[in-house]
Amino acid sequence: MKCTRILLLVLLTLFLCSSCLAVAASEGEKPAGFLLGIWHGWIAPVALIARLFNPMYRIYETNNTGWWYEFGFYIALVGGFGSLALFRRKSGGDHR
Repeated sequence: MKCTRILLLVLLTLFLCSSCLAVAASEGEKPAGFLLGIWHGWIAPVALIARLFNPMYRIYETNNTGWWYEFGFYIALVGGFGSLALFRRKSGGDHR
């Protein structure tokens, strides 16, 4: 029962994240800025999986503001994956 709830929560989270994925946008739309860069950096793993099934999705927004979007994207990408180290458990023994 607990495993089913966890699986449902994970699927719901992936569904909500996929609703804001970067897509191939026309040039007339407003370019993505710093905050969307942060968001796209955080959901980059979800975007990568979604791109395997539908080439419409992008990991990186091509219609962006430039340096600020890239800064937000890389900060979130590095910060998100770097924080995974906080959740790793130390294995038994002292590894020096």
